[in-house]
Amino acid sequence: MINVSELGARFIFGIKIGGLTIRISESTCWSVIICAILSVLFIWLGSGLEKVPKGKQVIAEFIVSKVYDFTETNLGKKNIYYAPYLGTLFIFIFTASSFGIFGFRPVTADLNVTAALAVITFLLIQIDSVRRNGLKGRLRDFVSPYPFMLPIKIIENITLPVTLALRLFGNIFGGMIVIDLWMHLMEFLSYKIVPVPFLRAVLVLPLNGFFDLFEPAIQTYIFTILTAVNLRNALAPVPKKIKKARKHRDRGMINPDEGANAGEGMVKQPFAEQTA
Repeated sequence: MINVSELGARFIFGIKIGGLTIRISESTCWSVIICAILSVLFIWLGSGLEKVPKGKQVIAEFIVSKVYDFTETNLGKKNIYYAPYLGTLFIFIFTASSFGIFGFRPVTADLNVTAALAVITFLLIQIDSVRRNGLKGRLRDFVSPYPFMLPIKIIENITLPVTLALRLFGNIFGGMIVIDLWMHLMEFLSYKIVPVPFLRAVLVLPLNGFFDLFEPAIQTYIFTILTAVNLRNALAPVPKKIKKARKHRDRGMINPDEGANAGEGMVKQPFAEQTA
């Protein structure tokens, strides 16, 4: 039987500060270890660069080029400096979610970890939106193109970190539970035949491949692309007058992809004519 009390992340040790005890979970420890390993790995990949790439430099340049291509596609050249954040986010989440392939509990199967990642993304979007359009511009965006959009956009912004955190946590945690249940079933069936749990060692491999590699890759991409899309929308230029924004919106004058090139302003001709 599965011990329900072991479904959550275990506390490894505690630090006492006065009368307060700060407990450190295995998720925190593994997160620090993963960050340290990735830091050393990519520092090594980025060292000893030459004009003609070869060996590890080819791998490093391939990863960097893919990250920058992804950022340019979703945010535009003007916002290419977000590439390091999106690349780091993707690599960390995928590594932390795939930890089950080594027999450990996936780090993102802890809601505290996914919530922290979602909050960081949320704060980045809100702060950089204010930096780009100003506080008045950000507030004006909440009532554009119609004032009654205010409560809808407030709910949309509040639910963003919640959905990001719960989606990633739910899928990775659910996969961990499915694998655990399957392994117990295979162990039970094995003992019905021979006193060795041979089915547990063999038939769990396809599930490991799906829930520890394919599913983490999908969820990592979803988390990253949603971050990029919401960041693009938040950085898009906000018209100074709501009526003007409404007028251009009704005439189809606003390019839906202008958020990817924030700061370039409105196009001079209808978007439908540009793509014709």
